[in-house]
Order: sequence, then structure tokens, then C-alpha cells
Amino acid sequence: MAKRSFLASFSYAAEGIGYALKTQRNMRFHAVAAVVVIAAAALLQLTWQRWLFLLVAITMVMAAELLNTAVEVVVDMVSPEPHPMAKAAKDTAAGAVLLTAIFAVVVAIIVFYQPVAAWLGSQH
Repeated sequence: MAKRSFLASFSYAAEGIGYALKTQRNMRFHAVAAVVVIAAAALLQLTWQRWLFLLVAITMVMAAELLNTAVEVVVDMVSPEPHPMAKAAKDTAAGAVLLTAIFAVVVAIIVFYQPVAAWLGSQH
């Protein structure tokens, strides 16, 4: 029984990710951005250290977006009418996503700057 519960938890998690991808435009945007970043990293043959920073940043943004979606769903369920505290909860969760997205952009600039500069220099 415990084994089934453990495996079921993966299924539930996948359902949650699928729900966010189907219903949240920003989650789809982040997913597409992640694919583009991963493709660029593979193309530029980044070191494992650079990969690590990119993957941490991608994971943080995706996790923040999933938590933001969860907060929005729960707030909408318990407070269907507009309420200042419901707005504060949603805005705060969205702020977490914004912070992680800004962090991810900074990481991408730092990680890609030298390899892209070197690649562009070798094209001449």
C-alpha cells in the first residue's frame, strides 16, 4: 500500500504541473523559456558549473510559478468575492515569481555572457 501511495504522489504532482501548464499563461511562458535556455546551453556546450546555475534558476522559477498557481486556486476557492487580503495573498505570491524570474535573468546574463562573446568572436 505504501508503495502505491508513493507512486501515486508522483502522479498527483504530474497532474499539478499539467494543470499549471494548461491553465497558466505565465507557466507556459516559463516552460518555453526554459526549453530555449536549455537548447542554447547545449548548443554552446556550457560547463557543468554553468549548467548547474541555469538549472537551479529554472527550477526556482518553475517552483515559484507552481506555488503561485496553488495560492491563486486556494484564494479563489475560499474567497470568491474580491477582498483586500485575498488580493494581498495573490500579489505576494506573484511577487515571489517576479523575484525568481529576475534572478533567473541575471543568472542567464552571467552564465551566457562569456560563452556567447567567445562564440561571436570565433564567427569572424
